[in-house]
Amino acid sequence: MYVLAWIFIGVLVGWGAGRLLEGDGYGPLMDVVLGVGGALGGGFLIRTAGIDGHGGTILTTLVAAMGAVLFTMVVGFANGRKIYVRQS
Repeated sequence: MYVLAWIFIGVLVGWGAGRLLEGDGYGPLMDVVLGVGGALGGGFLIRTAGIDGHGGTILTTLVAAMGAVLFTMVVGFANGRKIYVRQS
């Protein structure tokens, strides 16, 4: 059940990060894939730390979202992508 929630969060956050950040992007599909990968990594990391159950649902979801954002940005920086927030 957690994994499906993390995938959903990863899709939303990856898509949102791709829309918010400008630069030489990978495209919407790769941003979503990076978001899902980061969310799954963050979710499994927090579960491995022993935080789960009913009280940990919100915490694991937040960590999954942070993992998705961080993974998308770190991969962009590693590949020389210039990332900056779009001015609205």
